[in-house]
Amino acid sequence: MPETSQHNRRALLVLGVVGLTAVSFSIGLVMGARTDVSLAMLAETPPEGVNFSPVWKAWRIIDERFVPAAVSTSTPTTTASVEEIRVWGMIQGLANSLDDPYTFFLPPVENQIFGEDMNGSFEGVGMEIAVRNQVLTVVSPLKGTPAERAGLKSGDRITHIDHLETRGLDISGAVRRIRGPKGTVVVLTVVREGWSEPRDISVTRDTIDIPTISTERIKQTISTESGDSKEAKQDVFVIELMNFSANSAGLFRSALREFVESGSQNLIIDLRGNPGGYLEAAVEMASWFLPSGKIVVEEDYGGNVGNIVHRSRGYDIFNNNLKVVVLIDQGSASASEIFAVALQHYGKATLVGESTFGKGSVQELVDITPETALKITVARWLGPDGAQIPQDGIVPDVEVEISDEDREAKRDPQMEAAIELLLTGK
Repeated sequence: MPETSQHNRRALLVLGVVGLTAVSFSIGLVMGARTDVSLAMLAETPPEGVNFSPVWKAWRIIDERFVPAAVSTSTPTTTASVEEIRVWGMIQGLANSLDDPYTFFLPPVENQIFGEDMNGSFEGVGMEIAVRNQVLTVVSPLKGTPAERAGLKSGDRITHIDHLETRGLDISGAVRRIRGPKGTVVVLTVVREGWSEPRDISVTRDTIDIPTISTERIKQTISTESGDSKEAKQDVFVIELMNFSANSAGLFRSALREFVESGSQNLIIDLRGNPGGYLEAAVEMASWFLPSGKIVVEEDYGGNVGNIVHRSRGYDIFNNNLKVVVLIDQGSASASEIFAVALQHYGKATLVGESTFGKGSVQELVDITPETALKITVARWLGPDGAQIPQDGIVPDVEVEISDEDREAKRDPQMEAAIELLLTGK
């Protein structure tokens, strides 16, 4: 793990790793490399040149004149004081003023949910969500989870949760609505490209366990120039990586050892539906393919502090006979994009599939109080060429779509295209 700041903040994880097991707050929260501002100083020193008198005037007016439009008969859902709730609302308003879907405040309940997400398996629906263009959007359903079994897919836009509109709802609010006990049902109203109208999709919540990696050896037959058919001299080895978790680098190393022992020279790294993970894991994995010192990714802090460049450790164990395809789609985000771009830039892999999600920024989770936190965008990802990872995603070298008909027939044209490219060069 990269070294974190000595200041009062918590270790930072890509929510795509843990949050996708139920419903995460957002994607791409990555282990931060530095923070040069003392949080204690920020807490004690008001910003210069800011007139807070309108805030306190509004506070007093609320105290003196506010009357609820209707008397509530429901049981309060929080034990927080009125003053605490107002302060939380003010912080959320500050976050909202940035117009950044990845920056938001986590009150105690949402903050607790995040902490539970980081601890492993729990009950939920099994998908990663984010706000794109002010619309709640599915980044990726986790394989084998209720979300995937119900038919949700990357790019789906959720307009209603249990028939309540999601417009204006932030990620933490969506989490509260979608999460729930195992066996209960949540109804999501979904808009999908190609559909003439929205559809309701019912998802039964379950206990979700987070898979990380799987391997497969595929024996393929190809035709010779004479027209005869024979088994390919080299099999195709597939490493499917579901996330860049804290232990994924070690698991990836073991998978590479298995690949080497197979004798194959054809490797497919499947990052489809992988919403990200630890930055450190992405750098470590890329280092198996890149010479020492090559730039994997750069964190651009916009001049607030110096940029941080992450370079290959230079394991670079493969010779020029190795052929690599990286499979990507709309569910590939953050650390997945970093890894894919690095291998593509240095000519180590061909990207096949669909454009990625487009997560080109870095978030940190900062404790505001012992019970609350602020998730805030602090930097941008720059690829080895110095360009930011585009917000509309990375375009693959070979574009191959998967249709609904393909899914229903359990066909995988992207995998087929990757295998054909490795074995025939076409």
